[in-house]
Amino acid sequence: MKRWFGALICAAILLSATLAEAQSLRSRIGNLFTFGDCGLPLCLDLGTEHGQHFIPAVAAGELGIIGFVTEAIGRSTQRVPLAATSSGETFSIVGGLPVRTSTSAGPIFGERSQTLGRGRFYLGANVSGINLTSIGGVPLENITINFGHQDVGNPGLGDPNFENDLIQLRLALDLNITVATLFATWGIADFVDIGVVVPFVRASIVGASEAQILPFGTGTSPLHRFAGTPTDPVLRASASMEGSSTGIGDVVGRLKINLGQSQRAGAALLADVKFATGDEDELLGSGASAVRALAIGSLQFGNFSPHLNFGYVTRSGELENDAILATVGFDNLMTSWATFAFDLVSEWQLGDNKIELPGDIIYVTPFDRRLSSVDIPSDRENILNASAGVKFTLRGGTVLVMNGLMPLRDVGLQPDFVWTVGLEYAF
Repeated sequence: MKRWFGALICAAILLSATLAEAQSLRSRIGNLFTFGDCGLPLCLDLGTEHGQHFIPAVAAGELGIIGFVTEAIGRSTQRVPLAATSSGETFSIVGGLPVRTSTSAGPIFGERSQTLGRGRFYLGANVSGINLTSIGGVPLENITINFGHQDVGNPGLGDPNFENDLIQLRLALDLNITVATLFATWGIADFVDIGVVVPFVRASIVGASEAQILPFGTGTSPLHRFAGTPTDPVLRASASMEGSSTGIGDVVGRLKINLGQSQRAGAALLADVKFATGDEDELLGSGASAVRALAIGSLQFGNFSPHLNFGYVTRSGELENDAILATVGFDNLMTSWATFAFDLVSEWQLGDNKIELPGDIIYVTPFDRRLSSVDIPSDRENILNASAGVKFTLRGGTVLVMNGLMPLRDVGLQPDFVWTVGLEYAF
């Protein structure tokens, strides 16, 4: 047992030991919007004022897109489901003797009402792998962003004619997050547990972009270009970036109080606080604290134990929304050494999104038309995930956990699948 946890702890420490480079991971995403030698986003470097006419649109678009993506990555690391506060058989003391209050190894990400029992401990470590593949249902490998010209002439885009020129950017991102988590719970009384969760996060990004100037009309040399000459213009440019960061994520402290427990039913309250210990510039955390409160109800019918969690999370970040939380699931003891656990884990956003994506580009001359700035929808992040896994009780009481989580709604920044492997031990 000690060898298992010692190895996992050493792995987590090594994972957090990678040195960050001078430029933060968040700022490196901005390199995908920068071409040429002038050092500004989409500066055309023509030696005239025309070279900077796309910068206002790009600045707004870059702020919206980068803000949207980086905030979403920070939320993704924060929203990796926490392991349940207890595992294995639980006990309470009745008449000075321990009485078992559960039979299975318990849920994986859902919460049951039972507490550990006075003087008992629960230790665990797991690793989750996340490959983020879409944002709002749009594949990360194929995001289209359009940048309009600055309105420098008569009010409304299109006069003079060169205001109809457009820069279209194709963006491709490959985002991977690995989270190694250590967690512990202590039963300080028969009905009260306290615990801590310490995540170590590794975030890596590979990105590429290609910008294309789309001149309006024909028969004349394009006024805007990335390089070249008016007669031999360069209308296409590309950029790339890659980087990774490693360190401690957002630490969580939690408290669970059992309100009443019988052999068939129980109720409990859970509160936890997520502290902003992860470096948001390195995409290791959200950069803001969060407080979660859950009401927990669970039943037990032999080896089958359903549970329901309902609660609320409030977040301190200026760009983050509060949400209603709901989880429903069960765990079932299949054999004396194997427990199957299933959960539907949901989060329902309150209020409109606090990050606004760039609006449409509206032209009035030579004719009225409207062009979308970005193909990412700005829907509310109402999240629904299905989680299924198995707990295997090994020799000595150690529990091996294997779980898969799959998003059921195309909202926000999402993976196709999240795998989790871990070890737990209660004593």
